[in-house]
This record gives sequence, structure tokens and C-alpha cells, in this order.
Amino acid sequence: MKVQHSAAIEHQQAVEQAMRRWQVLAGVGMVWLAATAAAQAPYVAIEQRVDPQELARVGLSPAQLQTLNRLLREADARSPAPPVAAPGAPTPAPMFPGLDDGPITAKVTGQVDGWAPGTVFTLDNGQQWQVLKGEMKLKTSRSNPAIVVVPGIAGRWFLQVDEDLPKARVFRIR
Repeated sequence: MKVQHSAAIEHQQAVEQAMRRWQVLAGVGMVWLAATAAAQAPYVAIEQRVDPQELARVGLSPAQLQTLNRLLREADARSPAPPVAAPGAPTPAPMFPGLDDGPITAKVTGQVDGWAPGTVFTLDNGQQWQVLKGEMKLKTSRSNPAIVVVPGIAGRWFLQVDEDLPKARVFRIR
């Protein structure tokens, strides 16, 4: 059941390293954009935010309104509001890609006695998953065991043969 594809594993590791670099760069860019947007957003007084009749019902004096505006301006300066998307703007990509995907439940075709980097699991749904990280030797060999392939952060996937055993980090090859 073990098939070694060191070139495929090296390629996957290189891709993951490049993804980590891009994630760091994207994070720095998002922080810069948020800081720039916060610096450009002027404070809007409470009198312009709230309906005048509702504000009159509260019964604040001019001095209280001035104090409230000062407090709100200071609070806005300490913690800028997140940017608001324009109507019709595309939905941003999820923060943690892959977590929106659900787990895959299937059966492995054949015997499973363990796994190591390079091991390929063929599932009864036609998918093939190759172990990237993790090594395990089962006490007893299992024939056509039910497994779950669960998503992780940043598109990573983990194969679980038994919930009490460690998971193998895998990537889909077919």
C-alpha cells in the first residue's frame, strides 16, 4: 500500500512554504490597509448619526453632547472601525480557507497497517490521498476501514482512521 513519491512530497512542501510567505505578506498588507483606512476616516458627530427627534428624546444638554462627541472621537481614534464593503462588492475570501469545507467520510480500499510520508490511500469514492506528514504503525491491520478526511487551516487536510489515533497530514492527488 506504500508508494514513495518523494518528488511529489518535495513539491507539496515547496508549495506550502510559498503559501506561508504569501500569507505573511498578505497579513502585512491588510494591516497597512486598515491603518490607512482608519487614518482617512473622519469622525462623524453624533448629531449627524442619529435622527434629531430621537436625539431630542434623550434630552442631552449641549455640554453633554459635546462631551459625548469627544468621548466617541477618542474611542474611534483608539480602535478604528473595520472597513465597510460597498454594496455589490465581491465577498472577501475566507480568513481560513478550507475550514468551510466539510469532512469527507469514506472507506479505504484494501488493507491498512499504518502510514508514513508517501503512503497513498485510495478511497471507495475514487479519491486518492497521499500522506505528507505523520507516521503510524497500527497494532492490527484493518481491512477496508472507514476513515474521515478533515479540513484544517489554510487548505490542509488530515486523515483519521480512528478518533483515538493521531491523524496523518495528507494532500489529495486524485
